[in-house]
Amino acid sequence: MANINTATTGQTGEQVAANFLQNKGYEILAMNFKNNSGRRVGEIDIIARDTQEKEIVFVEVKTRDYTSYNQTLPEENINYQKLRKLAKIAAIFLRQRHWEDAPHRFDAISVWLNWETRRAKIKHLPNIYLS
Repeated sequence: MANINTATTGQTGEQVAANFLQNKGYEILAMNFKNNSGRRVGEIDIIARDTQEKEIVFVEVKTRDYTSYNQTLPEENINYQKLRKLAKIAAIFLRQRHWEDAPHRFDAISVWLNWETRRAKIKHLPNIYLS
């Protein structure tokens, strides 16, 4: 098996997660969103619109190599500090678009990539944080 670097694993996981959301009927609004003015707060992996619930969804994606980490939960790396940063950058996104009153939520998607079989295991965790 080829040695895949972390950036490639993360980028691939984010694309897998975006495809997963689109297949569930979500509209992808942005990927890798970061504020371009002022102090850099952080980055949101995926911003989508849940067309059924009519909510903006801010998604944190955590990806692992299945052969190395099949017993670990990628979402274990989402801590309180990360969630607070996510809420801050989400507020910037909403403010820039004048969507401050839009219903929104924070989800996580865990992705385990198996590079040998070229398959992924995906777990979607809705409503991980109430801001």
